[in-house]
Amino acid sequence: MKHLMLFIALATNVYFSQSVAFSLKESNINVTPELELSDLNRRLHNLANYQGKVVMVQFWATYCPPCRKEMPSMNRLEKKLGSDKFKILAVNMGEDAEQVQKFANEVKPEFTILLDPDGKAIKAWKVYAAPATFIIDPDGKIRYTLFGGIEWDSDEIVTVLSKLLTKN
Repeated sequence: MKHLMLFIALATNVYFSQSVAFSLKESNINVTPELELSDLNRRLHNLANYQGKVVMVQFWATYCPPCRKEMPSMNRLEKKLGSDKFKILAVNMGEDAEQVQKFANEVKPEFTILLDPDGKAIKAWKVYAAPATFIIDPDGKIRYTLFGGIEWDSDEIVTVLSKLLTKN
């Protein structure tokens, strides 16, 4: 697991050292992996329970500068789209609950933080860099992916996600 985390940290640094404009990419993933993890309050969350909503599943880490930077825009995005139709499940990548809680106390995410202490979800979702984001449509299909950090409440992103919300 430590080797995987080191690889992810290095890949993230290389990825973000390039000046590339990040945007959502249409997904060619045919099967959405399962996701069942506990939050910081030890409540179990299962992605299947969110069917009918648009869900952002994001894999992130406390040591990832772009992850920290984009979380306020994620808070704003969920408010803009309405949490009754849109949910964010932010999956921490293998760190302990105490470390994640300390980060949450500093950054103040207003969305659900999930813990993946053994890296099972990282493997199932084939995540290789942080942040890695998957947008799930109301039918449970991965519609968009993004590897990298962005301002989630930008007009471009809000427009794309709003179209998914109106298809429900």
